[in-house]
Amino acid sequence: KTFRPKRKFEPGTQRFELHKRAQASLNSGVDLKAAVQLPSGEEQNDWVAVHVVDFFNRINLIYGTICEFCTERTCPVMSGGPKYEYRWQDDMKYKKPTALPAPQYMNLLMDWIEMQINNEDIFPTNVGVPFPKNFLQICKKILCRLFRVFVHVYIHHFDRILLMGAEAHVNTCYKHFYYFVTELNLIDRRELEPL
Repeated sequence: KTFRPKRKFEPGTQRFELHKRAQASLNSGVDLKAAVQLPSGEEQNDWVAVHVVDFFNRINLIYGTICEFCTERTCPVMSGGPKYEYRWQDDMKYKKPTALPAPQYMNLLMDWIEMQINNEDIFPTNVGVPFPKNFLQICKKILCRLFRVFVHVYIHHFDRILLMGAEAHVNTCYKHFYYFVTELNLIDRRELEPL
């Protein structure tokens, strides 16, 4: 239920071209630190939008590979080890931070992100339609919450990732994510402490 189909960029659009450029950099063995830097002449919001959607797709897929092992019995709390507990708040059904089992948290998180990235008022797909003034704040919240998926997977389910032989893929995805959010200062350093 937490797995979502990938969101794609329309061919011929500027964001599709940015997405292709980002993918080409990643697939060419280029230094990830260099690959996340804003390309000359490009708008930061476009670059961030492309990456947020891409990270959503990738992290959703990573969680999808271990979700059958992340149950209310094995993970009764959404956490990153004994020191970090993540509570859900969406200002709709959950108006106050609420402790939830990890799979329920993940399901709410993926639904919430999907709602954000499919909202044309937040992530416009038409050329010339401006991003909202609070776009970067929304993206920071999305990325912060996606980071929590990495924390949970690494601390509670990395044995499964190893059994599948997927650790190189997960590690590369995490490195790309980490370099991107630190390059553009999109996640508070304290949030990054668990990993």
